[in-house]
Amino acid sequence: MPEQSQSVTEDRTAAAEAPPAGGVSRRALLGTAGATGLVLGAAGAGVGYAAAPAQAAPLSSVGSDRAMFHGKHQPGITEGLQARGHLVAFDLAAGAGRREAAALLRRWSTTAERLMAGEPMMQDDTDVARDAGPSALTVTFGFGNSFFTRTGLEKQRPSSLDPLPDFSSDHLDRSRSNGDLWVQIGADDALVAFHALRAIQKDAGSAAKVRWQMNGFNRTPGATTRPMTARNLMGQLDGTRNPKPTDSDFDRRIFVPASGSSDPAWMANGSYAVVRRIRMLLDDWEKLSLAAQENVIGRKKSNGAPLTGGTETTAMDLEKARADGEYVVPINAHARITRPDQNGGAAILRRPFSYHDGIDADGTPDAGLLFVCWQADPLRGFVPLQRKLDRGDALSQYIRHEASGLFAVPGGAAAGEYVGQRLLEG
Repeated sequence: MPEQSQSVTEDRTAAAEAPPAGGVSRRALLGTAGATGLVLGAAGAGVGYAAAPAQAAPLSSVGSDRAMFHGKHQPGITEGLQARGHLVAFDLAAGAGRREAAALLRRWSTTAERLMAGEPMMQDDTDVARDAGPSALTVTFGFGNSFFTRTGLEKQRPSSLDPLPDFSSDHLDRSRSNGDLWVQIGADDALVAFHALRAIQKDAGSAAKVRWQMNGFNRTPGATTRPMTARNLMGQLDGTRNPKPTDSDFDRRIFVPASGSSDPAWMANGSYAVVRRIRMLLDDWEKLSLAAQENVIGRKKSNGAPLTGGTETTAMDLEKARADGEYVVPINAHARITRPDQNGGAAILRRPFSYHDGIDADGTPDAGLLFVCWQADPLRGFVPLQRKLDRGDALSQYIRHEASGLFAVPGGAAAGEYVGQRLLEG
C-alpha cells in the first residue's frame, strides 16, 4: 500500500513589519483578522507556496493533508474519497509517438509531484492554489488500449486491456469514451483540483489533445459528525462492501502482482481502472416511495443496513423470507446481485465522484455518478459483475451508462522515476 496521507503543516517565524505611524502593524492586523495559511518545507523552494503569519492557527486541517507521489502504487487508488475530482482523457497528437509520450509522462510526473507537495509549478504557475496546502491532492495516470498502437508498443499491451464487452444498459457516447491517456485528479479543495487540471493540460503542450473531461464531487471531509460511507445523488450510501486494505486478499484483488502474473512486467503493482459516466434518472427515482427505493437497493436508505436487519456492516441474510414467502431482500435487489459470493468472488474497489452537468431543455437534471473502479483484472472484476447486473438488476431502469473507458494504470514511480518509465524505456 502507498504511504498514508500525512499532515505537512510547518510553522515558520516571520519578521514583523514596522507599523505605520499611529497605525497597527501588518502582523497584528493579520493576527486580529484570523488570517491563516500554510508553509510547506521543500528543499530549494525558498519561501513556502502559501505563507502564514507567525503563530497563526489554521482554520482547518483539511488543507494540510498530503498524499505521497512516489510509492509502490500510484496515488488516488486507496486514499479516501476527495471532495472534488476531474477525469480527463488525452489523445496523442498526430505524429507523436513513444519519444513524445515519454517526455510528456516525465513532465506530468514532475508537475504532479510538486503539486501534491503543495508547491507551485516549475514555471508559469497560474497562482490559483497559492493560498492552499496540498489538500490531499492526488494525480493518477493510465494508458488506454489505443496508446500502444500509437507508440509502437503493441507487444507490451496487456490482454487485460482488451475492450470491454457491450452491455444492454450501454448508451455510450464514443467521443466521451476511452482515449490514449487518462488522468484522474482528486483533492479536498476545488481550486487545488482545478489548478492541477490546468497544469496537466498545459504540460500536454503539442504532444496530446484533450479528448474528453468530466468534473465530479463528493461530500467535503468534516461535513459529517463522524467518518461514514459516502452518499450518492440518489441518497444511498455508496461503497458499503468495498474491499478494505486490511483484508488479507485486498492486494490480490486490486493490484497486479509483482510476479506470477500474465501481465507484462511494467504493470507490476499496477491496477486497472474502469471509468463509466452513469446518468441517474433522478426524476423517476424520486417518484418512488422510500420502501420502493430500499427494495431496489436491498438496504435501508437511512443507515445502509441490509433489509434483513442489523447495521451497515451486518452480513445480509439472502435466505430470509417474509410471511408471504417472498425474500426480504428482493431477488433483483442491487445489493444482492453485486455480492462477491454471488459472483464467484468478483470484487472491485469503487472510488467514484458524483457529477451534475446542468439541466436539459426538458428540465431533466444531467446528474449521476462518475464511476471509477479498480481491480487487478477487469475480466474477473468489473465484467462479471456488470454482466450479472445486465441480467436483471432492479436499479438498471433508473440509470444509464453514457460513457466508458478502461485504462491500465502502472505501479507507482520510485524516487527519480516518472510514471510509465518501465514501459516507455524498457
